[in-house]
Amino acid sequence: MTLEWEQVIVDAHDAKMLGGWWAEALGWAIVNDDPQEFEIQPAPGVLPGLLFGPVPESKTVKNRLHLDFRPVDQDAEVDRLLAMGATRVDVGQGDVPWVVLADPEGNEFCVLGPRRATNT
Repeated sequence: MTLEWEQVIVDAHDAKMLGGWWAEALGWAIVNDDPQEFEIQPAPGVLPGLLFGPVPESKTVKNRLHLDFRPVDQDAEVDRLLAMGATRVDVGQGDVPWVVLADPEGNEFCVLGPRRATNT
């Protein structure tokens, strides 16, 4: 394979604020705190990362791409993220085992439940 996944780019009204929120939410390192290219990684030099870039417009519709996270304790993680400023959102998901939240700028992401055992 000749491609390496470097990062996901996130448009943000306030790139530094949103990038800092995600760094805290994920426990990731801030590797560039420039407000024009605020970048976080799991640890310095560990890919992929998230790069937050400023845009003048606010988010207006549901994201076409979102991140899924699988915590050890879904309820505790949802509570922690809500306390940090995430909000619950309904994107038409219905009755599902995951929780859809949005970050402070309205970008949706999912907090999944426990992984099902697989037969190997």
